[in-house]
Amino acid sequence: MNAVITGLLIPFIGTSAGAACVFFLKKDLKRGLQRALTGFAAGVMVAASIWSLIVPAIEQSSAMGQLAFLPAFLGFWAGILFLLLLDHVIPHLHRSIDQAEGPKSHLTRTAMMVLAVTLHNIPEGMAVGVVYAGLLSGSGNITAGGALALALGIAIQNFPEGAIISMPLYAEGKSKPKSFWLGVLSGAVEPVFGALTVIVAGLVVPAMPYLLSFAAGAMLYVVVEELIPEMSAGEHSNIGVVSFAIGFSLMMALDVALG
Repeated sequence: MNAVITGLLIPFIGTSAGAACVFFLKKDLKRGLQRALTGFAAGVMVAASIWSLIVPAIEQSSAMGQLAFLPAFLGFWAGILFLLLLDHVIPHLHRSIDQAEGPKSHLTRTAMMVLAVTLHNIPEGMAVGVVYAGLLSGSGNITAGGALALALGIAIQNFPEGAIISMPLYAEGKSKPKSFWLGVLSGAVEPVFGALTVIVAGLVVPAMPYLLSFAAGAMLYVVVEELIPEMSAGEHSNIGVVSFAIGFSLMMALDVALG
């Protein structure tokens, strides 16, 4: 159980460490660096979705024969539709920045940035939670190393997210402590949703393939809807592409080596 608690907290620690950059860096993150970090995060999430979530979901359904893909297929689409619904409820980051105008723009932009990254972190917390739930249930398709690899991979991609929250807030005039705590707050949902997912998945073990692929669908929605446009915007988009490849290959190596 201690390993599960640690695993659920690792991504949150990554976000908090990134937010702490506000205490050590004097200026806002440069556009090129933001693009590189976003591409890296996207690569990590895509690799994690495939090797840590979709592949185990299909393997757990192998008894269904040629229909082994069906739980993963259905769960994946449920995750996509769930994020599509949230997309209409909570505005996303690139939209909120474009819409932040007028004398209250700083407040609007601050709130929208925190909400956007918080939304990103919900499926990530669920992904870690469902993998550790599979580990607790004794699923042979999920190992302690594989679960740890997913938690570490998401923590790695959470680091730039924390910095991308805290640094712009400080540049807009917020104090360093307030900018830091807003960055930390954006990641607080991860251990919460992770723990809830562990509880739910533990009670409904046969639903594990659906939950694994649900988390994958939600994460990939975030990548395609938010991260890829951010890393490709403007000139020198190849920086984002190369960073995506680095993040993807690193997460793939972590998952295989530790799994």
